[in-house]
Amino acid sequence: METFLIKALQLIMSLSLLVIVHEFGHFLFARIFKVRVEKFYLFFNPWFSLFKFKPKNSDTEYGIGWLPLGGYVKIAGMIDESMDKEQMKQPEQPWEFRSKPAWQRLLIMVGGVMFNFILALFIYIMITFTWGKTYIPMQNVTNGLSYSNVAWDAGFQEGDIPLSADGVELKALDGKTVRAICEAKEVKVLREKDTVSIAIPEDFMLKIVASQEGFASYRVKPIVAELVKGGGAEAAGIKPGTEILSINYKLTSDVSKISKVLDRYEAGDSVNVCIKGSNGIEFVKVKIDENKKLGVMLKPITEVYSPVVEKYSFFESIPVGIKQGFETLSGYVSDFKYIFTKEGAASLGGFGTIGSIFPATWNWEAFWNMTAFLSIILAFMNILPIPALDGGHVLFLLYEVITRRKPSEKFMEYAQTAGMIFLLLLLIVANGNDIIRLFK
Repeated sequence: METFLIKALQLIMSLSLLVIVHEFGHFLFARIFKVRVEKFYLFFNPWFSLFKFKPKNSDTEYGIGWLPLGGYVKIAGMIDESMDKEQMKQPEQPWEFRSKPAWQRLLIMVGGVMFNFILALFIYIMITFTWGKTYIPMQNVTNGLSYSNVAWDAGFQEGDIPLSADGVELKALDGKTVRAICEAKEVKVLREKDTVSIAIPEDFMLKIVASQEGFASYRVKPIVAELVKGGGAEAAGIKPGTEILSINYKLTSDVSKISKVLDRYEAGDSVNVCIKGSNGIEFVKVKIDENKKLGVMLKPITEVYSPVVEKYSFFESIPVGIKQGFETLSGYVSDFKYIFTKEGAASLGGFGTIGSIFPATWNWEAFWNMTAFLSIILAFMNILPIPALDGGHVLFLLYEVITRRKPSEKFMEYAQTAGMIFLLLLLIVANGNDIIRLFK
């Protein structure tokens, strides 16, 4: 329960910040061009609000809604989520959105996306300045990697160390490396003392997405660093420094294998654990806790392999952070094409999936990294040319700029309604996938 609350709190904090920054982008450009903003809300407020106030001599009502599906600014003279048709029937006013030149309306609409991307760059810069960059070079991973079933089918073997993808050297195991491997024709690995070439199937990425197992992880022996007080391992007499060899006779030569084995059982079940400690090899019975864990904290990877830590001054952090932001955007855009496949659609996730990515214990570096990544996703998704999203409005504005004709208000109403229905269905599918995975 504690793990769930920590993840939920991080998710709410992150999304709240991103929504406020996004809507402030719209708000700021609207005010620059003297367009009246009637409402500025975090979360939606159909029927009632949790909190609202309107400063004296202000046209804007600020508030917090009860439906945590985003937020909005209600801009006067614009067909948006509020679907305020009555206002649109009134004569056009100089302080309304519809009365402004197309270029001003365009900037108002892209303001949210722009601010989300700027926020992501700023966060990456500050992460780089505060913590630097820590990674484990491939050459330091002496035990190699542990691979998923899909990777095994492609020809990878336990302990292989990837060296290059289509001739490009692979630096560390990260998203960029996995993408390079999945999109390559040939990957070279170090297998024991030999260099081996592996031909990558064209549909390798699709298979990885469909399996939901990932590609690989660092191969690390599961050695107990600490015990969870009151946990099953402590009750069984397991001591720090003990190596976990197997669980119910399933070998656990790598940390990643422990969770895969434990997932087969229920909380409260007892399993036979083979351990190697000061007393040699022995078997003990351990009760699985509510999180399907043994009640141990294993030795972190940074104590097994030597990481490289690159530190930067504030001004050095700026180009490094900006580069990371653009690389993250480029990688996400590259991966987006898989959404339109059967495997990609099945992998879509809602709030449960997003929340699960946050760490189970509070870690500010991980929190800000995840927030920056979500900010880039929010910026990209909002600029897609879908009615009801910023990109839909931008598309219609570009049409107006090119043809010098405004789409009719009736057309805009229909488009907004269709877009909202599409987004609602997408939301249902994504969160429905989460529910299906939960029951599986």
